[in-house]
Amino acid sequence: MKKILCVSDHIDPLVYSSQVKDRFGDVDLVVSAGDLPMDYLGFIASSLNKPVVFVFGNHNLEKMYLFRRDFRSDHVGHRAFSHGLSEHHYGSTYVGWKSALISGVLIAGLGGSMRYNSGDNQYTERQMRRRIYRLVPRLIYNRIRYGRYLDVLVTHAPPRGIHDRTDPCHLGFRSFIWFMKVFQPRYLLHGHIHLYDQNALRITRYMNTDVINVYDHFVLEMDEIT
Repeated sequence: MKKILCVSDHIDPLVYSSQVKDRFGDVDLVVSAGDLPMDYLGFIASSLNKPVVFVFGNHNLEKMYLFRRDFRSDHVGHRAFSHGLSEHHYGSTYVGWKSALISGVLIAGLGGSMRYNSGDNQYTERQMRRRIYRLVPRLIYNRIRYGRYLDVLVTHAPPRGIHDRTDPCHLGFRSFIWFMKVFQPRYLLHGHIHLYDQNALRITRYMNTDVINVYDHFVLEMDEIT
């Protein structure tokens, strides 16, 4: 069994604590679904010494420039092309718009939210669909090499009609529904929708996928692939 600590949207005092290793030291992997400071992910990575993977949401984007291959920022408004940027900072690996095998888990990331203003990392339905299409060759490779397309899809926004809300910011993406129909990940982990009631719905089954809102923190126990 793989145990995955999932975090999103809120700095949880149970995680950001000197007791974090006592509470979560047995996890195999940490997944962030966005809207968290990179310092927080760095703390988790250094405290647990386990792989941390993440996507960006629509907030806490100050460090996003570190993970963009096309430009870097000098913090005074200038951008310059850079070919030496890494996908690894703060002990964490950015999986936005790509798929990777990490700790035996096939994982891919689709960050950002529905476009609702001129902010960064927001997308129309068409833009998100184009980014999904770019993943298809790698997913087909996964199927050939490992016998499955994907284990975990990490998003920030939820799928349309599952855990989302009606305001423009918190609408889900229809293209995530299509993704689940075609590629059948075991889990879709998202954030973006804040849960303040412990009894609020977190998990919804859609076809062959468990859609889980990992707001704050959530520990996923995933059976090994045989």
